Amino acid sequence: MGWKYKIGFYLLIVVCCLLERVSSQIAGTNVSKVGTSAATFLEIPVGARAIAMGGAFVGTANDVTSLYWNPAGAARLPQREVTFTHSDWIADLNFDYAAFGLPLGDFGTLGLSFTSLSMEDMKVRTVEQPEGTGEMFSAGSFAVGVHYARNLSDKFSIGFTAKYVSETIWHMQAQAFALDVGALFTTQFFNGLRVGATISNFGTNMKLVGRDTRNFFRIDQTKLGTNDRIPYNIEMDGWPLPLNFQFGIATEVIQSDSHTLTVAVDALHPSDNYESLNTGFEYTFQNFLSLRGGYRSLFLIDGEGGFSFGGGLTASLFGGTVNARIDYAYTDYGRLKRVNVLAVSIFF
Repeated sequence: MGWKYKIGFYLLIVVCCLLERVSSQIAGTNVSKVGTSAATFLEIPVGARAIAMGGAFVGTANDVTSLYWNPAGAARLPQREVTFTHSDWIADLNFDYAAFGLPLGDFGTLGLSFTSLSMEDMKVRTVEQPEGTGEMFSAGSFAVGVHYARNLSDKFSIGFTAKYVSETIWHMQAQAFALDVGALFTTQFFNGLRVGATISNFGTNMKLVGRDTRNFFRIDQTKLGTNDRIPYNIEMDGWPLPLNFQFGIATEVIQSDSHTLTVAVDALHPSDNYESLNTGFEYTFQNFLSLRGGYRSLFLIDGEGGFSFGGGLTASLFGGTVNARIDYAYTDYGRLKRVNVLAVSIFF
């Protein structure tokens, strides 16, 4: 094993140990903690390609959606890439993701991403007016990320993400700042087996603030003329972000000029649920047609994981100077809903 392999391998072990230690200290192992974190939209997977593979993408992470799955993978982008993903999410919500990766040679790769979860406006209802007050309210969440990734050697890459997270409902807003850290190492075994690790959403707590927690009360309800406009504020608790440690491996079991078959497995250790596994595969024919399948949330207690599948088509535009890819994914969330995802990527 050469010195570059050794350095990359040891660095990956150190990063994995540090990330696992931080994750274990915060997450705990005896309870699932479902429903105890804020901004859970950050856990919604992005990219029809990765989703079709069951979310087993940390060890592959070779397109611009690596900014979400493993920011270290962005260091290996061969050219500029932009992607747009849309899905009709559970409970009539709209989920959208956009990302841009800019390779800058030896300096590394810069990236930008935007994530949004939105809904239609709803009626404001009260006990006295259950059919509506005539007002409307909305709720939504978004995150903006700035990314940097770099190859420390020809086999080892690291990446970082700094992001701003916001959630709103009517006149209330919660904000947070978070950091993602990832590492990706290519071994010399099994056709270049890749090992990836990432920790996501390590950041500040979120607390709702705004005028909807402000109200008034009367000093003495039994006496006339007492002041009935004494203001008070309801103190809101802060809630942590959904911290997640994810470790993945991937390799090409078949690789030729016309056929490529990639298999991948990811292990997840989230702060707000039990551990689980994601598995998936991708078959590509002549870099034109791709077929994918996978299964997410294996072994998750009371989970809503299930099968996923999809495909993609790649075409050259403008004499080959620009390539475009359209990807589709279908995934089953059990009792909740079946979700369809469509993504468009442009390489230039």
